[in-house]
Amino acid sequence: MQKPLKILVVRFSSIGDIVLTSPVVRCLKKQLNAEVHFITKYSFKSVVEHNPNIDKIYTIKDSVSEVLEELKVEHYDWIIDLHNNLRSAQLKRIKVKSKSFKKLNFQKFLLITFGINTMPKIHTADRYLDSILHLGVVNDGLGLDYFLSKKDEIDLSNFENQYITFAIGGTHFTKILPTEKIIAICNKQKKQVVLVGGKEDFERGEEIVKSCKNVTNTCGKNSINQSAFVVKNSDLLITHDTGMMHIATAFKMKIYSIFGGTHPNLGFIPYVPNPGNKIIQVENLSCRPCHRFGKSNCPKGHFKCMNLIDENLFTE
Repeated sequence: MQKPLKILVVRFSSIGDIVLTSPVVRCLKKQLNAEVHFITKYSFKSVVEHNPNIDKIYTIKDSVSEVLEELKVEHYDWIIDLHNNLRSAQLKRIKVKSKSFKKLNFQKFLLITFGINTMPKIHTADRYLDSILHLGVVNDGLGLDYFLSKKDEIDLSNFENQYITFAIGGTHFTKILPTEKIIAICNKQKKQVVLVGGKEDFERGEEIVKSCKNVTNTCGKNSINQSAFVVKNSDLLITHDTGMMHIATAFKMKIYSIFGGTHPNLGFIPYVPNPGNKIIQVENLSCRPCHRFGKSNCPKGHFKCMNLIDENLFTE
């Protein structure tokens, strides 16, 4: 009997990108019966630690050199590099066969700088899957995976039976609605709204609660996976273009996704979406997208991509 392939999948960050690799991991495991290892940053280990399709997880804090000697003795058959940067290039020193994800940086440059859209109409998750087609793997069409454990389950008794979650954070300013806009959206909801986010979102969450009639702030109180549990049990997630959007997509739930300085054409809309989903954005704004990840301020100073978002689009 032929020995199963041993494959190292590489994605160091961030939450959403790591979640989008889950079809690759699943297809390698289910279709090839491969031994699948995964390497990521230590701060994102919780995103993959409960995935039954991953046999072993390696983490780094700063450099691949932290684990390079351990990786050498694994004798991998393939490295599937879904990050494709200078850090992941160091893994080539293991001297095994590798295949890298095509980042389409030139196409993104044309879209952001000149508004010329030559991006393929292919989701990033599908482009990740393209990196393993040479192994005879096909897309199984099952979408994304996200796995929680019993320790991630928290008491939901303070929430109404039917509630809405709102992921109010984002890695960059141009991905985040102004607080006044979030308040207006929350006050249009008929159900309880539960705010989810990190510690950096707590104070803003408190400001929102003070101006709303039925909002609960959990920002900074739960782990990523505990927040995911809160989201999973809600009726709807309202979210910026963030990792929680992709986690919720794995749960096959309804999502209202807000795009400001970024744009769906960059390939990060919900994957295999729920038919009730909405993409909410200001259409035909020539300065969008201003960056593929978002920026620390509005380059034009007017922030129209968020200030002009129609609050009435968030009613069910």
